Amino acid sequence: MMKKKDILKILSALKAEVSERYKAEIRGIFGSYARDEAGKKSDLDVLVRFDESADLFDLVGLSIFLEEKLKCKVDVVPQDDIRSELRESILEEAIYL
Repeated sequence: MMKKKDILKILSALKAEVSERYKAEIRGIFGSYARDEAGKKSDLDVLVRFDESADLFDLVGLSIFLEEKLKCKVDVVPQDDIRSELRESILEEAIYL
């Protein structure tokens, strides 16, 4: 299982490629990895902002791409789609790139 600092380093290095290929900006991580509470079955929650021209294929493609690069289960969460009752806590907890 990767450490938070290594995940952030990899995600930072992938920002340009992700922007070009998937019309998205990686904003940061949240959840168990951000809190240093991740276990073997934890998924990595990645906060992303998609361009208006992005579609479902970009979302799914980005998820698969990140899973391959990070060697763990990734949940890509579009920042604009976070439910209002969870938004504040997620955005406060997030570790931004």
